[in-house]
Amino acid sequence: MSSLEQSLPAVEIRAVRKSYGALQALQGVDLTIEQGEFFALLGPNGAGKTTLISVLAGLARADSGTLKVMGHEVTQDYRAARRALGVVPQELVFDPFFSVRETLRIQSGYFGLRHNDDWIDEILENLHLTDKAEVNMRALSGGMKRRVLIGQALVHRPPVIVLDEPTAGVDVELRQTLWKFVQKLNGAGHTILLTTHYLEEAEALCQRVAVLHKGKLVACERISDLLQGQQAATLEEAFMGLIRDVEA
Repeated sequence: MSSLEQSLPAVEIRAVRKSYGALQALQGVDLTIEQGEFFALLGPNGAGKTTLISVLAGLARADSGTLKVMGHEVTQDYRAARRALGVVPQELVFDPFFSVRETLRIQSGYFGLRHNDDWIDEILENLHLTDKAEVNMRALSGGMKRRVLIGQALVHRPPVIVLDEPTAGVDVELRQTLWKFVQKLNGAGHTILLTTHYLEEAEALCQRVAVLHKGKLVACERISDLLQGQQAATLEEAFMGLIRDVEA
């Protein structure tokens, strides 16, 4: 990575707006996430979190504004932007006709990676999927399928990883396995953007947090500063206090 690339923000979002009919899902969002951060994006249901991630990932198009991943604009330079980003979605989306290993190999092929088995083996080991490598996807439990989704997002070694509610409805073992691996990736320099309703996870893992409410960014600061500003002992208390202040 060049010195210029090292100085770029991992994610840069400027004046982004997105509407669905009369619903203003995003209302002029500005947000910068630096390289190497473990960053939380929080908000009540319907706040605009998934819409923002969809626009960032190219699954939806903003009505106005710009979004960049590692300096690459997501519509004008979409190939480089997609390569720099790995997204773990909320929904369990999978092809029932392939095994776990085949699924990860196919995902590698989307990025032109022909000899990626060593990294695939490492992903399988870190996500405790090695003994399921040759099992068909449709035979896996929901938790195991979610592990494979995480593997798919990581298979091309993206510098920026987005985890959209990755532990919703999964068991404690998967949560612990996932966070151990993700912390390892963050320690190796990967930028992590996390959305979660488990605020204790965000508090334990992240340094900074942004809060969306009805499509508007209402806070973006270090968790310690948010706690101090809300005179709260936990992130959950600070979050609830902030939402009450915004709605008052």
